[in-house]
Amino acid sequence: MNSEEKKIYFLLKSVIYHYHGLDEAEKIDLQNTSAELDGQEELRWALNFVAEDYITAFDRARAYLNNIIGDYAKPKRIELIKMVWQANNIKGYVTEMEATAMVKLAKDWNVEKELVNLILE
Repeated sequence: MNSEEKKIYFLLKSVIYHYHGLDEAEKIDLQNTSAELDGQEELRWALNFVAEDYITAFDRARAYLNNIIGDYAKPKRIELIKMVWQANNIKGYVTEMEATAMVKLAKDWNVEKELVNLILE
């Protein structure tokens, strides 16, 4: 995974995790993933992106991601939305706000059907 992909990965996870407030399990997941991917710098970048303004973080991240991910092949877009869905399930549930955020991203990326199928599994 190159640096840009790591940034996308961490921004996506971070913005969804911060959507309702970052909890302890999510912090641990970000730290563990950062160690696994050797992505400390990219995680720091994503957390700084979110911290610039928590209130607008999702909308800013959505715009940023849409500019990049629009060029990705559909399987890669599905992989990214699946990754964030699975990451949110680490704590055993997904909040309505998190699910809404993921649906918005899936719609932007034309992978709504795939997200719904994932949810139903």
